[in-house]
Amino acid sequence: MRRTLVWCLVLLLAGCAGPGRRGADQDGPPAEVPVDLDRVPDARPTWERPRPANSRPYTVAGRTYYPLRRVRHYRERGIASWYGRKFHGRRTASGEPYDMYKMTAAHRTLPLPSFLRVTNLLNGRSVVVRVNDRGPFHPNRLIDLSYAAAHRLGVLATGTAPVELELVTPDSPRLAAAREAGQGAGPGAGPPRQPAPPRLFLQVGAFALADNAYALKARLQAVGLGPVVIQRVERGPTPLYRVRIGPLASVDQGDVLAMRVDAEGIGNAHLVVE
Repeated sequence: MRRTLVWCLVLLLAGCAGPGRRGADQDGPPAEVPVDLDRVPDARPTWERPRPANSRPYTVAGRTYYPLRRVRHYRERGIASWYGRKFHGRRTASGEPYDMYKMTAAHRTLPLPSFLRVTNLLNGRSVVVRVNDRGPFHPNRLIDLSYAAAHRLGVLATGTAPVELELVTPDSPRLAAAREAGQGAGPGAGPPRQPAPPRLFLQVGAFALADNAYALKARLQAVGLGPVVIQRVERGPTPLYRVRIGPLASVDQGDVLAMRVDAEGIGNAHLVVE
């Protein structure tokens, strides 16, 4: 029964993943693109007070999220996805209509609005987006990009990509340097930098006690899930032991493994990018 459930989950994922397999009632690219996506400018950071309504906790699919009221520094790696025609023109969480041809994005907890530099870790392309919506609510995604942003970053063909997010403000040094150099598109302009190849893992648990980490590793291996690695992280007086599966070959592989872990009733697995 358990194996049947896992196989059904794999088939469900395969039927829903990727823009090429979306049905007419699902999200996807527009039939025609009325703008030159290569010339869509980066979002220009401005000082704006977050809307109080977007600072309140909210619940989606039984999970409660707690938005941040103020962020001074933010840098995180994870998996980006994108959303398109299904939501074009609909009201976002910030109250603005979603325009798939502008440089915007959705994030679960950052203040609305916020501005992020998003870098595709596979090709080095970078854009600046305005975060004006909530999402994505897939457990293994960190940010949902607009159609235009996904195009500029080279994410449309694959549907997902490992990215690095960095908060930018009007006085960010890199932004000021780009303006002085006459790069109207902002920090995303110019040739892409070549980042080190990212590594993708499925993190299944993190423990203060090494024995607990090794017990989880043995349980994962007993049901055929692996390769399992334990990473010791020095944080203050007590180290942390992370239990991870990987490195993985793709986001799709990570999604399938996450569902297998869930079907086995083992922890709360999520994808991480190094």
